[in-house]
Amino acid sequence: MRRDGEVDVALDDRPNNLRSMLAEAKNLSELMVDLAYASVYFGDIEMAAEVTELEEQMSDLVHDMRQICVLAVRKPREAEGMSSVLQVVSAIERIGNDAVDISRIVTHKLGIPAELVADLSDAAEVSHRVLVSDGSHMANRPVADFELPVATGMRIFAVRRGRQWITAVDGDFIMLSADVLFLRGSPAGIVRLRELAGAAAWQPPRQPEDPMVSDLDRAVDVLVEMKDLSEAAVGLAYSSLVLGNRGLAAEVHQLETRLDDMNDRLELWVLRAAREDLDPSPLRGLLHLAKAAKDLGDQAKQMTWVVEQGESVHPILELALGESDEVVVEFPIAAGSVADGHTLVELELNLEPGFTVLAIRRGQRYIYRPRGVQMLYAGDEIIASGPDEGREQLAARFGWQLLRDSETGEDELVPT
Repeated sequence: MRRDGEVDVALDDRPNNLRSMLAEAKNLSELMVDLAYASVYFGDIEMAAEVTELEEQMSDLVHDMRQICVLAVRKPREAEGMSSVLQVVSAIERIGNDAVDISRIVTHKLGIPAELVADLSDAAEVSHRVLVSDGSHMANRPVADFELPVATGMRIFAVRRGRQWITAVDGDFIMLSADVLFLRGSPAGIVRLRELAGAAAWQPPRQPEDPMVSDLDRAVDVLVEMKDLSEAAVGLAYSSLVLGNRGLAAEVHQLETRLDDMNDRLELWVLRAAREDLDPSPLRGLLHLAKAAKDLGDQAKQMTWVVEQGESVHPILELALGESDEVVVEFPIAAGSVADGHTLVELELNLEPGFTVLAIRRGQRYIYRPRGVQMLYAGDEIIASGPDEGREQLAARFGWQLLRDSETGEDELVPT
């Protein structure tokens, strides 16, 4: 594509180009959110600045995608389908903007309560950074050697090498000693991760000895839940588009409504806490972060509107969002399988094969972002995201052999 207004793309190539752009934009938006939350957790201004730089890349992608969408519409009946693509593009752009808003807590030094940093250690998924030591297992070896999403439940989303930031980290990337890896995933994998990197034992942030007033404590607790729910909403929104699932779209709507209610309560508690003898500076960051989490839920709802209304999802959305770094699967639990009658914490799916359970469909209702104590039963349908290479192992844990149909190219579950 040329920026002088002339598009140099053949008609047959357009879907493939737009598909790759959509997949890249989804990955980029998730990377920006990961970096933004990590910058707050670690108070890292360089990482926060990286989010702002990635926003420029996102803006270029969005510009190109919108231009292709407009040029691809040849007939009036094609406009409706392409409008749903534009709606998703706008939502992804806003998710990137929310990430920038989160990072501004660090770049603008708004501050957050120490209680929040400590509580983020107990979130469903956490950010972590580790230094690769000279002579460790990781030094001078490619990322693919370790299959970190499977072995530790964590994935690398950025690397800092000296003053250079590297965000395009694939399996061929060679980790060097003195590299600082930034990862995201289950806190249960931190111990093993640090062993591989030759790092010292991890001491998570702790609550201050002199805790703040109860209203602020409650606000912090709610904000940690808002963070988890907003990320769950975005994950379920992408899943509903890939799977064309109206039930998931309705669940995203409920999450968005709950995030609105939680934000209202949080604002009240913060304002009441401000009457006490407290430094008001950290309260600004708290409100700023809550607003961004709420808007992430809004954009998730925006993405699923077409599914919720029962309209057909444009095929390119299903293809593009299904080709991103992580795959979304929907597997049932077979009677007598390893998973039947066991809890998530017992199965440790986030460690091996490295999948995060986004929701459980049980009968006519969904259990979203289930905790480790959640019991699984035969007949449950599990919606999870994780590495493509772990799909067969996940299916096996649920009592199935995953086969690829040579004629249709689709996956087939065969009882083991």
